Amino acid sequence: MITLYGSAKTSAGRCFWCLEEAGIEYQTKSINFRENEHKSAEFLKVNPNGKIPALLDDDYTIWESSAINFYLAEAYKPELLGANAKEKGLVHQWSTWSMVDLQVPMIDAFIQLIFVPDERRDFKVIEKALAKLPAMMDTIELRLQGSEYLAGSEFTLADLHVISVIDICETIKFDLSKYEKISAWQTKIRNRSAYKKFKELCV
Repeated sequence: MITLYGSAKTSAGRCFWCLEEAGIEYQTKSINFRENEHKSAEFLKVNPNGKIPALLDDDYTIWESSAINFYLAEAYKPELLGANAKEKGLVHQWSTWSMVDLQVPMIDAFIQLIFVPDERRDFKVIEKALAKLPAMMDTIELRLQGSEYLAGSEFTLADLHVISVIDICETIKFDLSKYEKISAWQTKIRNRSAYKKFKELCV
């Protein structure tokens, strides 16, 4: 039995989504940071960094959300990795980019707008973060002008990882409506049954 440690409302959400896409039976365990459960001997055996998400598959452990998803796809749903070497390369490219580049300004703005009180909010951080997003959205829009999905003609981890970050746009009030291809692609993916099941877990 697979055990996923974390909450669907956190970065572990993309792992919940991947599990639903793969149709795998799994169980979840929440980690209470206030009670220092992330420092427990039991959890540190799964992730010695004491962070979520982390996954246990029988006696195999793996952590970091994208690494977890690549493992799950390889083991249980290979089509999520792409149909050939070129598509697989693009899956890695977009997945890495989503975490290393796209997610950073999104999270910077998110933290300021959601967690920082009004009187302490740094609007320069928000402004700087939001200013980086148009060029990144242009990159996605351009790709989708010539491809139904990011890696090719079928849904892959590339789409899952990028959408999991783009979804933050609603919270930080970044308008995607002018990006026609992104909007259509996002709507199509949000209609996937696995995405809907994952979102139900976020309530």
